[in-house]
Amino acid sequence: MPLSKKNLFIKRSGIPGAGKGLFTKIFIVKGDLIVEYKGRITTWKKVLEANCFNGYVFYINRNHVIDAKPYLKAFGKYANDADGLRKIKGLVNNSKYVNEGGRIFIKAIKDIPAGSEILVNYKKEYWDVIKYNSRFISNKMPA
Repeated sequence: MPLSKKNLFIKRSGIPGAGKGLFTKIFIVKGDLIVEYKGRITTWKKVLEANCFNGYVFYINRNHVIDAKPYLKAFGKYANDADGLRKIKGLVNNSKYVNEGGRIFIKAIKDIPAGSEILVNYKKEYWDVIKYNSRFISNKMPA
């Protein structure tokens, strides 16, 4: 069972440019489930029909994706990736995503001290999409 939301909080991430991050108020033991990645269950086709980038979609399969974007209280969407576009020396991921019967949880892969940011690997595919989309944004920016 994941931690109670009262043991988690959201504030500015320690990763430059990442926006908000997810933090723990308590010590988390390696192997503990931290939080469920919650949102609207939909299909990949419907996500693509929206025709705009949504970085809060967790893809399970084409008929089951979790869209957390419109949910402010979906704490799982605030976990950042230490292996993102900007690397910070000494900053490493301390958790991973796990699929339990179609429900996605963030699970500690090491002990996490109280006050620490929850950092989870988004995987290479996510960052490939970010890099691809940023090319289009950069090309539209005035010189």
